[in-house]
Amino acid sequence: MTDKADDLARVPLFAVLGRRQLKKLAELSIERRLPAGTTPVQEGKMSGIGFFVVADGEAQVSIGGEVVANLKPGSHFGEISLISEGERTATVAATTDLRLLEIPFYDFRDFAHANPDVMWKLLQHVVAMNYSDRTA
Repeated sequence: MTDKADDLARVPLFAVLGRRQLKKLAELSIERRLPAGTTPVQEGKMSGIGFFVVADGEAQVSIGGEVVANLKPGSHFGEISLISEGERTATVAATTDLRLLEIPFYDFRDFAHANPDVMWKLLQHVVAMNYSDRTA
C-alpha cells in the first residue's frame, strides 16, 4: 500500500475496505501540510466541502469556543458537511504541525456510492455523534 493508503487504513470508518479500495481512496486524496495554530475549518464558515483524515500531528475540535474533542493520527473530521453540504459545525485547530489527507466531496460521494459499507459506517458514525450530543 502507499503511505496515504496506510494512513487511511488507520481510520475506523475505513476498516471495511480492502487493499485495492484503500489504494483507490488514497489516489483521490490530497495531502495538506499545515503549521501549528492553523484552523483548516471554522465553525459557521463555508470552507469548501471536504473530508479530512489526520495522518500526522494533533488538533482540537471546538464548538462555541469549547473544546469537545482531540484529534490524532487516524482521526477524521468534515463528515457532517459531506452530508449537509452546509457550513462547518465546529472549528478544528492544529495544536501541532499537521499532515492531513483531504478527500473532496464529489470524490468521496462517488467512492461511498461504489462502496456502500463505507456509507453505512459514515451514517452510523454521524448518528452516534448526534446521539452523544443529546445525551451528554
